Amino acid sequence: MSDSQVEGAASTSGLGSRKRRWTELLAGRVKRQMYRPGTEQKLQESAVHLLRRHLNLNDLLLEVEGASRKTLCLNQLIDPEACTNLSSSLIGSALRDQASRLGVPVAVLSSRLVASSITQICVSEGEPSHRVLLSAEQRKKLSSLLEVAQYLLAHSMFSRFSLCQELWEVQGSLLLEVVWQLHIQNVVSFQELLESHADTQATVAWLFRNLCLLCEEMEASPYSDVASAMLSDLVQMFVLRGFQKNSDLRRNVEPEQMGQLAFVVLQRMLIFALEALAAGMQDGSPQHKVVKCWFGVFCGHTYDRMISTDSPKRFFSHTLTQVLTHKPVLKVSDAVQMQKEWSFAKTHPLLTGLYRRLFTMLSPEELVGHLQEVLETHEVNWQHVLSCVSTLVICLPEAQQLVKDWVARLLARAFESCDLDSMVTAFLVVRQAALEGPSVFPSYADWFQASFGSSRGSHCCSKKTLVFLFKFLSDLVPFEAPRYMQVHVLHPPLVPSKYRSLLTDYVTLAKTRLADLKVSLENMGLYEDLSSARDVTEPHSQAHQDVEKAIAVFEHTGRIPSAVMEASIFRRPYYTAHFLPALLTPRVLPKTPDPRAALIESLRRADKIPPSLYSAYCQACSTAEEKKPESAAPGVKVEAVCAEGPLGPLAAALRELRAAMTDPTQYDVVAARVAVVSERLGAALGRAEEDGSSGGSQIQLSVLTPGLEQQEREVADLLLTCFCQNLIVASSFASPDRQGPWASRLVTAMCGRRLLPVVLTRLCQLLRHQGPSLSASHVLGLAALVVHLAQSRSVLPEVRVGLPAPAEGLSVAEFFGSLLTFRTSETSLFCLRFCTAVISYSLCKYSSLSRDTLCSCLSPALVKKFQFIILRLFPEARDPLCPEDTADPPWRPLCRPSADWQQAALCLWKQSTFQELSKEKEFHLTYRDWLRLELEIEPEVDCLSDTESSRSYNYSENSDLVLSGCPGNRDIFSRLQEMAAGLEQGPGAPRTCSPPQGHFLFGVFRRRLQALASGWDVAARLQRQRELLVYKWILLGLPPSIVVGRPQAGQPAAPDCTEFFHLVNSELRNFSRGSALTHDLTVHFFRGLLSACSQSGDPSLTADLVLTACQTECPLVLTSALWWWPRLEPELRSRWRRCLQGPLPQELQRLWEAQRFGRSCLLPDTASPAPGPAWLSAAALYFEIQRAGKDCVKSQLERLGCQGEELLVFLFFFSLMGLLSSHLTPQGRPHQAVDTLKALDICAEILGCLEKRRVSWLVLFQLTETGGGLGHVLLRLAPDQYVRLLPFAFYSLLSYFDEDALTREDAFLHVAVDMYLKLLRLFVAGETSALSTVASRSRERRGQGDPVGLITEARRFLLRSIPRCPKESFSNVAEVTRRRSLWCVCRRANESAGDTALPLRGQPGGAALALWPLTCWAVVASFPVPRPRVSGGCTRLSAVGFLQLLATSADCDPDVRAALLSRQQAGPDADLYREPRLF
Repeated sequence: MSDSQVEGAASTSGLGSRKRRWTELLAGRVKRQMYRPGTEQKLQESAVHLLRRHLNLNDLLLEVEGASRKTLCLNQLIDPEACTNLSSSLIGSALRDQASRLGVPVAVLSSRLVASSITQICVSEGEPSHRVLLSAEQRKKLSSLLEVAQYLLAHSMFSRFSLCQELWEVQGSLLLEVVWQLHIQNVVSFQELLESHADTQATVAWLFRNLCLLCEEMEASPYSDVASAMLSDLVQMFVLRGFQKNSDLRRNVEPEQMGQLAFVVLQRMLIFALEALAAGMQDGSPQHKVVKCWFGVFCGHTYDRMISTDSPKRFFSHTLTQVLTHKPVLKVSDAVQMQKEWSFAKTHPLLTGLYRRLFTMLSPEELVGHLQEVLETHEVNWQHVLSCVSTLVICLPEAQQLVKDWVARLLARAFESCDLDSMVTAFLVVRQAALEGPSVFPSYADWFQASFGSSRGSHCCSKKTLVFLFKFLSDLVPFEAPRYMQVHVLHPPLVPSKYRSLLTDYVTLAKTRLADLKVSLENMGLYEDLSSARDVTEPHSQAHQDVEKAIAVFEHTGRIPSAVMEASIFRRPYYTAHFLPALLTPRVLPKTPDPRAALIESLRRADKIPPSLYSAYCQACSTAEEKKPESAAPGVKVEAVCAEGPLGPLAAALRELRAAMTDPTQYDVVAARVAVVSERLGAALGRAEEDGSSGGSQIQLSVLTPGLEQQEREVADLLLTCFCQNLIVASSFASPDRQGPWASRLVTAMCGRRLLPVVLTRLCQLLRHQGPSLSASHVLGLAALVVHLAQSRSVLPEVRVGLPAPAEGLSVAEFFGSLLTFRTSETSLFCLRFCTAVISYSLCKYSSLSRDTLCSCLSPALVKKFQFIILRLFPEARDPLCPEDTADPPWRPLCRPSADWQQAALCLWKQSTFQELSKEKEFHLTYRDWLRLELEIEPEVDCLSDTESSRSYNYSENSDLVLSGCPGNRDIFSRLQEMAAGLEQGPGAPRTCSPPQGHFLFGVFRRRLQALASGWDVAARLQRQRELLVYKWILLGLPPSIVVGRPQAGQPAAPDCTEFFHLVNSELRNFSRGSALTHDLTVHFFRGLLSACSQSGDPSLTADLVLTACQTECPLVLTSALWWWPRLEPELRSRWRRCLQGPLPQELQRLWEAQRFGRSCLLPDTASPAPGPAWLSAAALYFEIQRAGKDCVKSQLERLGCQGEELLVFLFFFSLMGLLSSHLTPQGRPHQAVDTLKALDICAEILGCLEKRRVSWLVLFQLTETGGGLGHVLLRLAPDQYVRLLPFAFYSLLSYFDEDALTREDAFLHVAVDMYLKLLRLFVAGETSALSTVASRSRERRGQGDPVGLITEARRFLLRSIPRCPKESFSNVAEVTRRRSLWCVCRRANESAGDTALPLRGQPGGAALALWPLTCWAVVASFPVPRPRVSGGCTRLSAVGFLQLLATSADCDPDVRAALLSRQQAGPDADLYREPRLF
């Protein structure tokens, strides 16, 4: 501000016209203020603050000094050339004079001047937002400035604190090197600067950004030495301050602040690096540069000056812990499956480099101890832990023995206390170390055999430890690689003979899993490394490796290798089918026998080569000699085996056909070659083809268990192999539309009456059961074959298949469409590949023909499945399509070795011809098709995550697929949503006092359901389920208030839920999961409840009334809430607090208490009290048992105390439902057998607890809706199918009954007989076929998964128990004795059925078969269903197979009746204790 400006300001304000200086103005202002202690100091501080905020130092210096002192300005101060004549003392003197005139401390003024100069230096070469280093010019200017600052500091003319404050004001322009220079020049230390900022988070953010920039610039900067020194100094300071002991702290506040800041910065840099590694950064990217540089700071020389402290060691230990525990999202099952990808060689080099640097600061003993401590006290990232183990055993040889000792301790602890965590850690560590090879660590096979192959192993201590071991190994089976299962089976643990069944059960399970993975123990190679985690090779591929190894051993020793001799005796299938064909590959024999020829001759003299095979080999070698220089292709197993016998001519004809395909000029001879093939097919199949056409008949196939004889399979494999090879050869020369007629001619030869069923059965085996294992050439060849077979559908017979399939016959095209499934991720991807190949081939082959021809060779189901899977898996396919894509179908790209199937599928999807085809009515994917295909997918093995699956489903709902693809229906639904919203929010929604009424939609639903066919057959159930899915979709799309309704104004009445309760009890209950509705429907109900509460005058009362009504009217809603409570509770509490405030209503609190009770029962502490009603607490407890995966709850049940008797009865009911649910699980689900046995064990433990307390449980098998008893609630908690199958559950627990206690109960005999009769009815009605068969696990459980065996055991149990029951028990068996008159009908049935039984009398059990119709008629006559028709004295029985099965057991139901009558009329009959006799 100039003097004139000051004068003008003074005159304007009326303070006089005398020209006064700025200092006088300040002095006058001070004089006019009343003097108080401290006023002068405050005024001075205010003035300084004003100067700092608004002062331009250049103008101020000019104003104070005048024109004569203009030489000393800011630019001259920071200009190294201009200020050479200015000494620091002169600058200091000038600053002191200026400060005196301004009335401010010189230290403040000088600090402000230095800060302003620093800012100008930093911005002199542009905005420094992406730089941390100074240029050479900037560095010179800064050096001159720092010399002045050092002088001022030495003469107490400089304030560090003021400088720090000024620098933080311009932190956006502040370069990191400037701060470092201030630190090393002792102007302002890093610690002072960082601690002066009040906002710690902002400080951390600034440091983190600048450190990342520094690391990024390090490699390419010309001043890398400066950058390296900066980073080293900063890291040393952070480590020293952030990881010092508390005892080293001398001050109270500042070190704590600095230590925390340093700790957070180091932590943030490490997390950034680890996340960049996990994200898969590219080499050379900015992130890669930062991570590489930051990991470099862990080099030992960085901390040379800190050796005297323990801070670096603590820092390295902490860093290792953070790496091992970073984002522990992987489960143990993931680690078991994926650990082979985490070996040292496959781990990112930056991460292994970090491990190596961290190891330098810790001894091997400390490292192993640290690993153990982290695993015991933290949730860990298994990928980092196991890659660390690999690095440890690779880089520190002395750690290898330490790891072995650690594993031994883990095993000892695991078996000592059945500690699963120790067991898991031991196995994962051993497998990981073994991945690095035998030179580093013993192979897994050797370790497993040494640990469990002798009686010295910890597993042999007791039965408990053996059960623990095999339970653990069984749990690993679904996740581990085949190699490990092969080790366990071929080198099994040593087990005492009395516990041999444990080993047998595991071996069975492992072999089943290996079979599912298409890995055969018999086909293992002779020299396979079982400890290797690499994928199992094909037998023929391994056989060639074995041959080379055997030849090398033979050449070295001169004797037949022992492995070959053992295989010829103990592993003969692999030896004859793979090893010998690989060894006897035809070739031109050398004049002097080589090692291969010598080995073959030695095996022949030892009778280890069949003479016929050796003769064929010699003949093939002679042929090869004549055809020089041609030689047979090695490894063709089928042709080598088929060189003799009836398949030899066929194989030769197919080779000639393939030879013709290699020369495009020989297409004219293809017809002749195909004719020869057709002629030799008859001889290969054992009889000539009577007729070339197979039309007019029907082919019977079993989709689930397709089977072929050996010779049929060999013929089919020869044909299919030839077709695939020919297609690949032909496609290398021309596109499908220019390949000539060879394919259609060869397919015609396959369509004979004898051959077509064989080919279709083999295709069923390959496509449905082995699809994911097929190679690309197989997929292409079989896809083309399917197209040509479908084109010939008009002349081919229909195919009738077993369940699951329609009862009517299928065309060939429909048959192929039904073979592709989506049950697992592997089958889904195979379906995508196969559909892509089929459609691409069709479009290429028939693009120039009519649309009808193209449609005739495609299956609508197959085209719909392609649309479904590509829309489901690839979000980009859901985007609007670009203008018409006229590119060719992607057939030729698929024939390349490096074909990209995903890209090909998307290319086909966008192709204009396919889009036109998909609009055809028969190929259009509707919403109903989408739902049907979605239901095929098993959620446990879905390749999509929950989020991805939800997005896919949302797309299907919002696309034109919805409601059968009719946009009109979508419009109707949109209008329905608008109407519902209008009724809820508009003026037409008054709070009336009229009685509540349900929404009109429920009436529509009810009428439509009544119009559907009733019954429990598969078709009726699927139709009803499909209808209910649409209703559920509609309800979920409408406001939740429709489900609950509105509260009535001025009344405490609950909202009307009657219609929804009726829908749940009558329909949705039968399609629920045991005792719970689906999550979305449960959440929708409770959202509606909260909506109703928000509109009520008393929200808590409204909620309590609705949930109290649920206890009696719809208990399934409450059990559903308990099942989904972990996901439901957060939303309930959040919504209630946000909208309604206050505590949860009493009934919602009751649900929380029930869930807490269930969880507490599984904890070692005392269980919390069980809230009422008892069935609610029992449901909560059972659900917690299921979530925890408990298979032993005996100790938890014993702690229930006296309050648990009623609760135990309800808990037994829920366990029965769980047992039935495990049996009704679709076959093929993982863990099905294990889940069933676990459910059976839980039922048995609860039953034992009930019997121990003498609590009657028979009432659960006498439930009725009447009387308001248990049945009123429990029958509404289970699907009707489960209730009907209670007899199956009753007798499944037969081996656990306390017969002495049961026979003393009056109701027992009535319940047992009633359950037996109902079990018979279930079997005759075919309902037991829905129960999955579970393999027997022990002798006492044999027959429990088989309904026929269960019925037999039940009969024996009744005949054994009836004589022991008191007479009072027979008062409840009136229903049985009432049917005495039925036996006259039985006699007539027996007489009329005599002719049917006569042919069987000579067979074993023939007498039983002859008399069994009598018993069957007695049972069937008592059914409350239409009975067998009797006309002309002849009874027509439709259950012949059922009769024969039961008759072979030599037992007959009349004995049960006779025993009952005899026991009722007289005393015990000793004859009843003998085997039941026929009459």
